[in-house]
Amino acid sequence: MKKTMLAICSLVLAAISPAAHAADRLPAETKAILQALKMGEGVVAGMDEEARVPPEWLEKAKAEGAVNIIGSWDPPQFQKLAAPFRARYPDVKVSYVRGGLHDRGVKQVLAYKQGRYISDVIISLGGEWVNFRDIGALEDLRQLPNYQRLEPDMREASGHWVGQKVAYRCMVYNTSKVKKADLPKTWDDLVTSPRWQGGKLGVPNRPNLWLSMLWLKNGPDWTRDFMTKLFNDVKPQLRKEGANAMIGLTIAGEFDAAVAAAEYRISQYQSRGAPVAFHCPSPVPLAISLLVVLKNNPHRYGSLIFTNWFLSKEGQLAQFHADEAISVRKEFSGRKEFMPYPEEIAGKPIAIRDEAKLVNEYPKLIAYYDPLWKKAGGDKGGAKLLTLDVRLTGVKGKGRTIIFDHQGKPTEVTISARRTAVSIGGAKAGRADLKAGMSCKVTYPGPGQSASAVACAK
Repeated sequence: MKKTMLAICSLVLAAISPAAHAADRLPAETKAILQALKMGEGVVAGMDEEARVPPEWLEKAKAEGAVNIIGSWDPPQFQKLAAPFRARYPDVKVSYVRGGLHDRGVKQVLAYKQGRYISDVIISLGGEWVNFRDIGALEDLRQLPNYQRLEPDMREASGHWVGQKVAYRCMVYNTSKVKKADLPKTWDDLVTSPRWQGGKLGVPNRPNLWLSMLWLKNGPDWTRDFMTKLFNDVKPQLRKEGANAMIGLTIAGEFDAAVAAAEYRISQYQSRGAPVAFHCPSPVPLAISLLVVLKNNPHRYGSLIFTNWFLSKEGQLAQFHADEAISVRKEFSGRKEFMPYPEEIAGKPIAIRDEAKLVNEYPKLIAYYDPLWKKAGGDKGGAKLLTLDVRLTGVKGKGRTIIFDHQGKPTEVTISARRTAVSIGGAKAGRADLKAGMSCKVTYPGPGQSASAVACAK
């Protein structure tokens, strides 16, 4: 009798807890990602549970239309990322555009104040999130089932934001010019060693990407002393380009190494054969990219469903597959198959970017940093620009990238919606107006970088 009752109880438990006894129902798109990454389905164990949302969310999302998402991914990367989501939630539509920080921040705030929504979900917002918080524009993300699956550092305590990805912001160096033995073990070594003096180090005007973490970890006094030695003793090349562009300039040999580079970006170049590698002095600056949902947006329930899925193992796996970004999920972030350079991080103290603390601390850092940058000639720095007369052989992404031949090789140059001056026949134009076959004068710093000007004939 006891054996019979035990058998009956087991059957009942199996009926009410299928996720505990049956394999998760993974979309074919997720299985394809696992196969491409050579990983087993155990990597996303429990996805049936992590994908579950309130039924009323799904019903309301059907009638809302497409969720508008803006971020820093390239559009093809988003399509790869979103494939499992679309398969799992076929009734929840998503639309994506890529935009710069101005597009993701200032434009969205101004529109919200006017009662308009340009986007519903904003990815990679940085410190701009405070401006949204101050006008009550942020959805409380604590209602998401997967919010609680994040470590406290990867979510804002009041639910204003959740982490999108993490990036270790350290050094990129040219392996043809730098020996491993020369690399600094600590940040102090960087500013005391003669190896890096006299323009051998490139520094972008992006203190938020690395110095802000050192300020929080080592304290204001240490950081002020470090910055003084950096500008006065090391005398690095001070550049106007962004952190990603610094990688390309390091490859081109503009300097031996540069700071504030994210390891996943360096890995992408290295995998294509570029002579670069990643190195982290101690402590290791760690940045968290933020995701927010605008409050009361017209696609609220679809926004919540997408964000909840994005925080799941499947969503984070899809992002890693799309752009090699390091996950905000602890189940992934500590595993070497999800980190390009684990040996550069292991055993070193971490200097994490705490957004809540930086609200008050970052202005103090900038008050000391800006005069040093300007005195050292930072406002005069910039790329050594090339100006070529070319014929466009290709245009991709509605003008986001142009292709032309230079020195017998195809060259790709990006076109920024804000920073590139585009003209056709002497009249101002947009990048979407650029077409293959046009004869143009292109001014740019180097392959893969953003052009400052493109002037084409009609």
